[in-house]
Amino acid sequence: MPTQTKAAPNNVESAWNRQSILEHMKENDVRFLRLQFTDITGTNKNVEVPASQFEKALNGEIMFDGSSIEGFTRIEESDMLLKPSLDSYRVDPWGSSGVHAANHGQVASIICDVFTSGEVAFDGCPRGTLKKVASQAAEMGYTMNCGPEAEFFLFQRGPDGEATTNTHDSAGYFDLAPIDLGEECRREIVIALEKLGFEIEAAHHEVAPGQHEIDFKYDDALITADRLTMFRFVVRRVARDMGLHATFMPKPIFGQNGSGMHVHQSLFTEDGNAFYKEGAEEGGISDTMRWYIGGLLSHARAMVAITNPTVNSYKRLVPGYEAPTHLAWSMRNRSPLIRVPDRRGVGTRAELRMPDPSCNPYLAFAAMLAAGLDGIKNKIEPPAPVSGNVYRMSQRERSRLKIKSLPGNLGEALDALEKDKVLKDALGEHTFQQFIAAKRAEWQEYIAAVHPWELDRYLTSM
Repeated sequence: MPTQTKAAPNNVESAWNRQSILEHMKENDVRFLRLQFTDITGTNKNVEVPASQFEKALNGEIMFDGSSIEGFTRIEESDMLLKPSLDSYRVDPWGSSGVHAANHGQVASIICDVFTSGEVAFDGCPRGTLKKVASQAAEMGYTMNCGPEAEFFLFQRGPDGEATTNTHDSAGYFDLAPIDLGEECRREIVIALEKLGFEIEAAHHEVAPGQHEIDFKYDDALITADRLTMFRFVVRRVARDMGLHATFMPKPIFGQNGSGMHVHQSLFTEDGNAFYKEGAEEGGISDTMRWYIGGLLSHARAMVAITNPTVNSYKRLVPGYEAPTHLAWSMRNRSPLIRVPDRRGVGTRAELRMPDPSCNPYLAFAAMLAAGLDGIKNKIEPPAPVSGNVYRMSQRERSRLKIKSLPGNLGEALDALEKDKVLKDALGEHTFQQFIAAKRAEWQEYIAAVHPWELDRYLTSM
């Protein structure tokens, strides 16, 4: 369970430097440092070093074999360096664990950018991709803020510790114990996250049995992406310690709502929230926000390949389960792709409702920002906001309102992404090609496989 270190190392406002980190690790008996990064698909990776290598690690001198990481580089160009982002330094909140835990000391982590052995930023580093698009926004005077709502399932484990899809409760949206058996696990996750510097805003049971959501405060896009990678690690770790299996798979149970990751987003300038304009005709929404929404809608059919990047993602994006499938926006209505919550002033924001928590947050935020900036640059006007329930509209009604739909599967989404120059430029040539190749292979493997449904349907009837 979460523990506390001697000092207050996990204050997110702290400005760490190499010397203060070294001193803190010594004072708090940190014996191992985890150097974290993600591959192109968003999977957390790490190289762990012992105390003897701390100075070398903080100087960005730790090398690893990039040819073994999904979408990174070829074997003849494999030597890569990890350059730590010092402000991301944190000590694990649960202390040491294991058979010889008393002798292990503490474990800390730090998030890294990937460089080539020639000290050049690696253009296939997802974190670097987001930093590049954020710098383009900065040149236009904007900073992107994000607030994700990442949902997940808690399942029981089998007799040998294997993951199952057996839920441990029968609760629904906002239900209480005793039918919500995830309460205790959620609380432990929240405690661990708070010790890591997260400001938790809410934690509750979601619609489906075994489904949960924990929301943390919005922040700069890069900081938020870093936190999302840590969030997923903490959720899985705490669940495992409590004998449960946590998954961010979008649609693990047929017939139940899937897990989404609605992303609230806004742009700020030196003058404040660029999405708000007092007295504007459309309820305080600025031209900048309207064009930003136009950009999101314009690129949504391609962007979904990045924000919803698995075969399973499209089992969630079907009518009837509260997931958006149509390209529309509204002021309050939750059925379209984009919703503008009621709050105005500093809280004016757009909520993009299609992403799911299986995405790589660095690439997803980069794609959203690039699409929105394209809308601003080219003053892309979105269609009129929709007040009716898009789910219940007929195809004829949607056609009359010129409401298009998202791709129906990963293959269609990849087709759209390959044609989108704005998103291709945002990802960069290396990441774009590697992402497409990895996801094409995933799609081909899926469509070639024989699934249990096919056997149940056809084996004895033909």
